[in-house]
Formats: sequence, structure tokens, C-alpha cells
Amino acid sequence: MGDAMRAASLSLAEALYAAGAPVRHAVQQSVSGPAALRVRAHQDNIAGVRLPRFESYLSDGGAAGGASSSSPVASLAGLAGGGQQVAACRAAHARALEVLVELASLQTSFLTLDVAIKTTNRRVNALENVVKPRLENTITYIRGELDEQEREEFFRLKKIQANKRRALEQQKEAAARYAEEKAAGEVMLKRGVSMDTAASMLDNGDRDEDIIF
Repeated sequence: MGDAMRAASLSLAEALYAAGAPVRHAVQQSVSGPAALRVRAHQDNIAGVRLPRFESYLSDGGAAGGASSSSPVASLAGLAGGGQQVAACRAAHARALEVLVELASLQTSFLTLDVAIKTTNRRVNALENVVKPRLENTITYIRGELDEQEREEFFRLKKIQANKRRALEQQKEAAARYAEEKAAGEVMLKRGVSMDTAASMLDNGDRDEDIIF
């Protein structure tokens, strides 16, 4: 940029020296119509960030730094022998303008990226300092609840196993009593006394008034 601006300043000094001070008014009076050198803008998407970009161009389709034959400078070619210096001054300032447009594009992109980076940093800080602790607390709470449910389920299974074991023992005891009663009944039958008769004799013996103990 410094070289382009320096060259533009030197070319302006050369044009003023060669053509004289009145060349300023002559150039201003010869300029008519819209500007030939224009700037257009478009956006580049980089990592989700839209960066503005500027580009200089000539409205007649020529190069940004060139001099058109139909430009007002061409009419000054024979003006006190300074037309060539005026054309060179125009081209130097066109190149300087290209550099300035590119610099403006880069500066705007840097500012946009700086804003995007600051926004991203704020979001990262919010995630680390707000969202992440909340999620960690939620995870800790869920783990505690799951551990509590696991302990309750383990205790419930132990109670169910204990109840099943107790019911199985009761069934075994009932089966053992039934087997004992059945064995006793078979012994009584072998002796010729049925269980009902033995029970009736015991009941009658309790009601016999002649028997004194």
C-alpha cells in the first residue's frame, strides 16, 4: 500500500510539473458522466461466517488500472506536453485505489472475524460456566437416582428370595408332617386300629367319669 500511494503522489507531482497547475481545472471540467472505476461487494462464507468482500472494476469492462481511449485524459494528450504524465497519474491512482479497496475488504473481513470470534468465545464461556455445570449436576442427580433405584431393586429381590425360601421351607415342613402322619397312620392300621378309632378312644377317655387319675 505504501508503495502504491507513494507512486501515486509522485505521478501527481510529475503531472503538475509537466502540465502546470491549471491541469487540475482542465481535468475536472473534462470529467462527465458516471464514474468509470466502481466497487462491487459480495460475501464469502468461511466456516459459517459471512465475510464481505469488495472488488474494483471498470464500468466499460476494461482493467481497473488501465486508461481507456475514450476517457477524458485522452483529450489532454497534447495539453502543454503534459498529457502523458496525466495519464500515468491516472493509472497510478487507479492502482492505489485498487490497493485501498483490497485493504478495505481485508479490514472489514478482519473486523467481521473479530466479532465472530468474540461471539464464539462468549458462547464457549457460557457453555463452560453455565451449561456444562448444569449438565454435570443433572448427570450427578440422575446417577444418584439410578443408584437408589438399583439399591431398592436389590433389596426387593432379596425380600422376594427370602419369601420364596420361607414358602419353600413351609412346604417342606408341611410335606414332612404329612409324611409323618401318613407313616403313623400306616403303623396304626397294621396294629388294627384306625386313626379315627384311636382319636375316638382318646376323646371318650377324656369324658370317662369312672377313670380317676
